Amino acid sequence: MSTYKSFAVAGAGTVGLPILNALAAKSVPVVLLSRVGSSAKTVPSGVQVVQVDYSDATAVATVLKEHKVDVVLSTLGVTAVAAQNTLVDAAKLAAVKLFVPSEYGFTTDAKNEIAAYLKSLNIPSTRIYNGGFTEYIPWLVDYENGGKIKIIGKGDVPVSFTSIADVAGFVAYVLTTLPPSELEDRILRLEGERSTLKDLAAQFKTSVEHVDSITSENGAFKATVQRILDTGAGSTGWDVVRKVEGQGNDAAGSANALWPGHQWQSIKEVHKL
Repeated sequence: MSTYKSFAVAGAGTVGLPILNALAAKSVPVVLLSRVGSSAKTVPSGVQVVQVDYSDATAVATVLKEHKVDVVLSTLGVTAVAAQNTLVDAAKLAAVKLFVPSEYGFTTDAKNEIAAYLKSLNIPSTRIYNGGFTEYIPWLVDYENGGKIKIIGKGDVPVSFTSIADVAGFVAYVLTTLPPSELEDRILRLEGERSTLKDLAAQFKTSVEHVDSITSENGAFKATVQRILDTGAGSTGWDVVRKVEGQGNDAAGSANALWPGHQWQSIKEVHKL
């Protein structure tokens, strides 16, 4: 049984707000740490919203102490993820029991860096790898522009995809159910469905278009992500240091079993195909 009683979520974006809602549905105390000046968010009744300066560790720690927070979950986006170190410092000052860094997505070297920093401060961490968000598949392959699966490279390497709802529900479930011994200093690898980019064409009932570049908005970034996926790093079982697929507890989807009885959403279900 979990001994974590109070939670703080930093950021209320793509995955932050769903996680916040999922935790609130468990009837546990939750506080949203919102950046000063950010727009108001609609949150469940009972969730307290506190505006803080993410760059001020002492100020953040004061909030964490005031609300007796056991677990800090960072869901900061790419542009704000640099603030994580300060959140870690605040967690240390507040004697937080567990830190969940913003690692939702693919494995990268940068994620090992924040894990090393947490370890240096003796703060236990739980890292969640979910691969790509299933909802973002049309964006990734530029399906919205022309109705085809646009692929940079071969697109024949398996990629892990997990829906946002499944990620949020999993996080809330394990944090409020499992004992610390099953969460501390663990990487939990999720996988709602496994597919190559090429195989997405059959699911979306369209064809593949191999391209040298993607010219739509954020096309260069989409191309960069696809090139990374072609290396194997799109699998949640990918070992970014050894450059191999993990086995056993390090395999893609190995953490799915921690949520017994749950039916993970497929690509077809999410996109109503």
